[in-house]
Amino acid sequence: MNKTIFSRYMFRLSVILACNTAINVAAAASFTGSSVPGGVAVVDLGVSSEPKPQARYGSKNIMVIAQDGHWKGLVGLSLKTLPGDYIVSYQTEKDKGINKEVTIRVEPKSYPEQRINVKQKKYVSPNEEQLARIKKEKKHMGELFKTWRDTDVSVDMSWPVDGPLSSPFGLRRFFNDQPRNPHSGIDIAAPKGTDIVLPVDGQVIDTGDYYFNGKTVFVDHGQGMISMFNHMSKITVKPGDKLKRGDKIGEIGKTGRVTGPHLHWSLSLNEVRVDPMLFLPEQKKK
Repeated sequence: MNKTIFSRYMFRLSVILACNTAINVAAAASFTGSSVPGGVAVVDLGVSSEPKPQARYGSKNIMVIAQDGHWKGLVGLSLKTLPGDYIVSYQTEKDKGINKEVTIRVEPKSYPEQRINVKQKKYVSPNEEQLARIKKEKKHMGELFKTWRDTDVSVDMSWPVDGPLSSPFGLRRFFNDQPRNPHSGIDIAAPKGTDIVLPVDGQVIDTGDYYFNGKTVFVDHGQGMISMFNHMSKITVKPGDKLKRGDKIGEIGKTGRVTGPHLHWSLSLNEVRVDPMLFLPEQKKK
C-alpha cells in the first residue's frame, strides 16, 4: 500500500470513528431523567476528563456514567420519596477523602388509580402458609436488588417485547377493591409464547417461580441497575449467563398473579424501583 492510499484509508477511518463517537455521545446525552417519585434524578459530578468519582445517595452507591463530557450520577427515587431537597455526596480521585455535595430537588407527581378484579382468592387474601412463602421470596428479592457490579453501563435501552403498554409505572392499585402496593414496573401485553429479549447488556443473577410474579428472571446490568421480568411461560436462560441486548431470555406467559398474558418489567436503581419508560426510545412512548 503506497503512502497516498494509506493516507486516504486513515482519513476515512478517522471520519468513521468520529461519527460513531458522536452518535454514542448523542445517545448518552439524550438521557435527562425525571426528578419525581419513581423517577431518576441526574446530577453533574464534574468533567469526564478527570477519573470517575464515587457517589452515594444516603447509604446507597449510585450509578455514575460519562455523558456529554461530564460524569453524571443517576439517582433512583422511590415512589415513597416526598417532594423536597435531597443531598448526593461524592468523592473525586483528586480530592480523595473529602466529601463534596450536590442537591437534587424532587418535584411532586400524582399517579392514577387502577382497579383490578382478581378471580383467584389466594392472590388477594393469602393464607398463613402462602404468606410465609411471600415473606421469604420478598427477602430473597431484596438481596438480589442489592447486587452491585462496578462496570460500564449503557442507559440506551430497547423494548423487551413487541407489544402495547397495558399498564404504566406507578399506578395506585386496588385488587378486588383492596389497596395494594403501587405498580412498580410496566406491563407490556403480548400473546403467550412471544419472545422476551434483553433491553440492554447484562448478566442473569437469578431465575425462579415466585408466588405473585410467576416465572421470573433477574438480570444485573451493572452499577446497581437490576431488571426483573415476570409472568413468563418459559425461561430460556440460567444464572451466570452473560447476555447482550436483544438476546432472548424467555417467552410471554400468565404465571403468578395476572389477568392475562403479558410481561411485567421492573427496573431497580440503587435498590428502588424506577420507571423503565425513562430509558426507552421516545418514539415508542407515543
